[in-house]
Amino acid sequence: MAGTTARFEGKTAIVTGAGSGIGRATAIRLAQEGARVIASDISNERLEELKAEHPELQFVTVAGDVSTEESAGGLVAAAGDRVDVLANVAGIMDGFLPAAEVDDATWARVMDVNVTAIMRLTRAVLAKMLESGGGTIVNVTSEAGLRGSSAGVAYTTSKHAVIGYTKNTAFMYAPKGIRVNAVAPGAVATNIEAPWKSEWAAGRLGPLMQVIIPGVASPEELAAAITWLLSDDSANVTGVVLASDGGWSAI
Repeated sequence: MAGTTARFEGKTAIVTGAGSGIGRATAIRLAQEGARVIASDISNERLEELKAEHPELQFVTVAGDVSTEESAGGLVAAAGDRVDVLANVAGIMDGFLPAAEVDDATWARVMDVNVTAIMRLTRAVLAKMLESGGGTIVNVTSEAGLRGSSAGVAYTTSKHAVIGYTKNTAFMYAPKGIRVNAVAPGAVATNIEAPWKSEWAAGRLGPLMQVIIPGVASPEELAAAITWLLSDDSANVTGVVLASDGGWSAI
């Protein structure tokens, strides 16, 4: 990584989805810049690999289902007296199922992981940030949070909800020195599962995506945007949705 600084020296950060993809890249970037990182993922194996590959960095790993109240409490407990930085990265897809085909189980699981998990962990972290007098939060939404032609109905709805949650929370806590922003990735090279479970959606969305997606970003490119918003370099920025999508949102 070029231009490593110490923007997060002495700070404690929580990163969800830290076992792979954008979450992993964000956790590494924060730790490289001095943060003690509480790394969360549903896979303990992936977290152990993260620690083993970077023994020089400050990682505290906590495996668990980020959508549960117990997981949120465990992450805050692992952080200790204060939390300065929160990156809500964990998320799942929905098989591109449209409204006529989505099942209750898919809808509930996508909402739990993509929306409710953010609410629960943010609620727990805000108590710490209010005590210490400030902090920064970044929620990962998606290009699907900006339009209706990028995913299935559950994922699209969840990512629109993340934007609303981000803006409301930013407004509410700005006077308390807490900044809350969102990053909206386009196509990113991660291991998130995104199978086509609907023939109708494949026929409707597939040809469109082949034409309009500008390219595939690396997780490190997204981590750069996320850590900028989490750092003091963006001190005058709150309540924004930063599209990191290679220009997709400009189409």
